[in-house]
Amino acid sequence: MHNFATDLSSLLSVNGLITLFTLTILEIILGIDNIIFISIAVDKLPKEKQSKARTIGLLLALAVRTVLLFFVGYIAGLKEPFFHLGDYGISGKALILLGGGLFLLIKTWQEIQEHIQGDEDEIGHGKAGKSTFKAIIMQIIIIDFVFSFDSILAAVGLSGVVLIMVSAVVVSMLLMILFSGLVADFINKNPGIKMIALTFLLVIGGILVAEALIDSYNTTLPHENHFELNKNYAYVALAFAMLIELFNIKERKVKRSKDFTQKD
Repeated sequence: MHNFATDLSSLLSVNGLITLFTLTILEIILGIDNIIFISIAVDKLPKEKQSKARTIGLLLALAVRTVLLFFVGYIAGLKEPFFHLGDYGISGKALILLGGGLFLLIKTWQEIQEHIQGDEDEIGHGKAGKSTFKAIIMQIIIIDFVFSFDSILAAVGLSGVVLIMVSAVVVSMLLMILFSGLVADFINKNPGIKMIALTFLLVIGGILVAEALIDSYNTTLPHENHFELNKNYAYVALAFAMLIELFNIKERKVKRSKDFTQKD
């Protein structure tokens, strides 16, 4: 039986609190792609249901990650090949990443096409009626499950103490729930930001597929020669693109202000 008294002692130590803070920040960073997807997905719903859907989506993410933390041993087992295709081993992790990546690619591409064609302008006029509350929640559950693997593996890598990992996940998710409305409003009210967010999700989908392929390829190599895909470049690119668009937004506001003044 797991000794939670030992975990509590570890959590309340100086090193435990530092680990908790570090892991919480890491969980928030890893949750960016999740909250972006949720923000864009719930925009299909009527305004009065969007906040509820975001909260449910993030609470589901919290529940999924917390439950998975108690099955770390099983998750570790998913790294082992279930079957082989020639020399390449196909693990449970690879199948989850591949399925989640393809789902994200397809869903995001559909969203981008709607954004380009202007279909989102028809929300509330029949077009968005196709996106039911249950359908949106189901999409969020799928993405929550896929994105949770990165979160759990990062938590295990930084701390082996279950109570610290669960506490970091809970704190990070509560903070994301608290600020998710502001993030969603900002993304959906600025077309440029929304397109950047969609493109970022497209990149993340591609990365998930690539990670699945790399995972299978690594089964043919000694452990010390395994390849690892660094996703930090995607987050840096997102931050850079967002910064440029923020400057563009500021420039447009200044120009509108000047035009309004000149007309007066």
